[in-house]
Amino acid sequence: CRVIETGENGLTGNTEVVYAAEPVCKHFLKNSDGSGSLASLFIMYHDQVIFKTWTNLKDVILEGKDAFSSAHGMSIFEYINMDERFREVFHRGLAESSTMFMKKILEVYRGFEDVKTLVDVGGGTGTILGLVTSQYPHIKGVNFDLAQVLTTALFYPGVEHVSGDMFVEVPNGDAVFMKCILHDWTDEHCIKILKNCWKSLPEKGKVIVVERIAPTEPKSCDLSSGIVFAMDLVMLTHCSGGKERSISQFENLAFDSGFIRCEIICHAYSYSVMEFHK
Repeated sequence: CRVIETGENGLTGNTEVVYAAEPVCKHFLKNSDGSGSLASLFIMYHDQVIFKTWTNLKDVILEGKDAFSSAHGMSIFEYINMDERFREVFHRGLAESSTMFMKKILEVYRGFEDVKTLVDVGGGTGTILGLVTSQYPHIKGVNFDLAQVLTTALFYPGVEHVSGDMFVEVPNGDAVFMKCILHDWTDEHCIKILKNCWKSLPEKGKVIVVERIAPTEPKSCDLSSGIVFAMDLVMLTHCSGGKERSISQFENLAFDSGFIRCEIICHAYSYSVMEFHK
């Protein structure tokens, strides 16, 4: 919303209130270059399913319950499998926003160059691997997710869709990729996932982890800190035991799972790209 002068030839006239798209709106448009959009993610977070969950935030604060389960009678992942409409909203929101973030990651991260087989754990419909293999066609991509998720998976050259449960086992590859998977789960669940990743990797293999990292000393004027703590509240409300973590907490997860090194390689927007080395 802006107020503009309506006078002509430099003369001051009446003022008029007008509405126009601000520069930030470009992130909510579908660009012709396929660079992704935040529009579907915005729609997802404002869906009635998500809004209803926030009304049960008191159950988390006062009783330590899972707000999503209080609102809907089951966990968010069980609900996604049951509600076909919301499942489509959820996966579209993640896929289109992932396109935007992954394009930035591919600009700054060079860790895919020596990878031959890349396993994307919790890869959804395969959007991320499709972007990776388009830039690195020598990579064989394995998109790993639950069978019900893969029913809507898309075809991408060089990408194979494999169904399974990451809490049971993970397909073999010389590198594993996970974007925004660990923040959904408790430390115990994360260690179980990471141990399965460790088993699937060869000697000197690595897990590439893309997550937001909570700062040790948050600053009120820092946009990245604000995003991290907003997402931490989302995890608290929607994922029982899920949370955003500090770098020391990620290091503990890596070491407790058998990895010998955890390091931050680069940053892309509010995300950090880490490597856990076997």
